[in-house]
Amino acid sequence: MALPVAILAGGLAKRLRPLTKSIPKCLVEVAHKPFIEHQLELMQQHGLHRIVLCVGYLGEMVKTVLGDGSRMGMDLRYVFDGKKLLGTGGALRKALPLLGEIFFVLYGDSYLDCNYIAIEKKFLEQRKLGLMTIFRNANKWDRSNILYKDGCLIHYDKENPTPEMQHIDYGLGVLNAKVFDDYPPDTTIDLATIYQDLLTKDELSTFEVTQRFYEIGSPDGLDETHHYLLNRTKEGTP
Repeated sequence: MALPVAILAGGLAKRLRPLTKSIPKCLVEVAHKPFIEHQLELMQQHGLHRIVLCVGYLGEMVKTVLGDGSRMGMDLRYVFDGKKLLGTGGALRKALPLLGEIFFVLYGDSYLDCNYIAIEKKFLEQRKLGLMTIFRNANKWDRSNILYKDGCLIHYDKENPTPEMQHIDYGLGVLNAKVFDDYPPDTTIDLATIYQDLLTKDELSTFEVTQRFYEIGSPDGLDETHHYLLNRTKEGTP
């Protein structure tokens, strides 16, 4: 059975202002519809129907637009940030009651057309607590932050990348809920830190993706994704 998916969509999206002054980033119109609808259609194409949206800034608007997902044949649930922002990792911990033991996680500004079922299979085979998808980016679309050699993830650092890093965190992961056992409740924690800790403990497997990522986190990324999705629609793929 396909895993549930956590979509992290609680950011303030300051780089997209003034577009995101009155709407959350995931509702920005891209190729004639809110970006989140493109994401959900992609999930559906890959057999993923149970989605938990971790929302914050203007999150009620997301729920108003999407509802419970029934019109799309999906099961959508929502978890809202509290007064104390706990980071992407904290948002995931708060969503665990709806996600269960194992789940996909991705960001609400990324369009990741890859083989989700193959990734799920790799995670289950490796029997580790986490899996990170990676992509050989060579600093082309964003700053590479992973040293990957001979099928092994050697080093991951988003803040201090080195010239020898040619891969990037693709933006899709699989986690076991047990990863949160090592962090005190109400701790503010970033998903990147969780990945780094898993790597240190040899509890992080990898899956190398060959299809590039698209994102709407920046004006340039938004424009590029808009044209990509327009062409995808013209070719007959939703």
